[in-house]
Amino acid sequence: MNPPPPGLIGPRSNTQEEFYGRKLIVADREEVEQEADKILEDANISDVAFLVVGDPFGATTHSDLVLRATKLGIPYRIIHNASIMNAVGCCGLQLYNFGETVSIVFWTDTWRPESFYDKVKKNRENGMHTLCLLDIKVKEQSLENLIKGRKIYEPPRYMSVNQAAQQLLEIVQNQRIRGQEPAITEETLCVGLARVGAEDQKIAAGTLQQMCTVDLGEPLHSLIITGGNLHPLEEEMLSLFSIPENSCESQSISGVSI
Repeated sequence: MNPPPPGLIGPRSNTQEEFYGRKLIVADREEVEQEADKILEDANISDVAFLVVGDPFGATTHSDLVLRATKLGIPYRIIHNASIMNAVGCCGLQLYNFGETVSIVFWTDTWRPESFYDKVKKNRENGMHTLCLLDIKVKEQSLENLIKGRKIYEPPRYMSVNQAAQQLLEIVQNQRIRGQEPAITEETLCVGLARVGAEDQKIAAGTLQQMCTVDLGEPLHSLIITGGNLHPLEEEMLSLFSIPENSCESQSISGVSI
């Protein structure tokens, strides 16, 4: 095994530092996006490893680092990793039946975007599943602290499948109020996933309405809106994670290890 590189940038833990035998520098999103040149400044004279969760190209910011390194004549090597973009296959839905991925953000009193819904509608029309990536709020500042320039951050927030489903149902109602036929309804088959890849991962298959109350536990969560026409193997796989039809209250779904 080759020795670990001198510089490691990414999420830090004592266990990781002991494993690599190097000190890790925590680089949050703001630093990666605004101080990319600082990350690369010593890479022409020593090895620097940039650690990420998931696959390195799951975020456009990381493509920016490659472009910057190339312009500076700095050689680079990519080590690919599993990502939620392909790990969702654990629920049994076939990856080549997925359409465009969407993001669902936390709504506020004054900002309630629905633009992603058009992509869900297009996917449904094409019989494709939609992977919904749910919002993560880390190092978020209140409006007051932002205005006053104070580096004080709110506690981290992670959107749950319940919250995403509730917002989706409100969009469905808005569509009906506007006289439009919604592409999804309360009865649309969906799949909720939590902590995919961990020993305690959980998967639940049920209606969009059921997703509002299903108990998947701690973050991180993802939601899939199915395309409607399922392959028989997809149907059989989802039956392993089915929420009881007579469930009216929160249901705790057991994890399944494969």
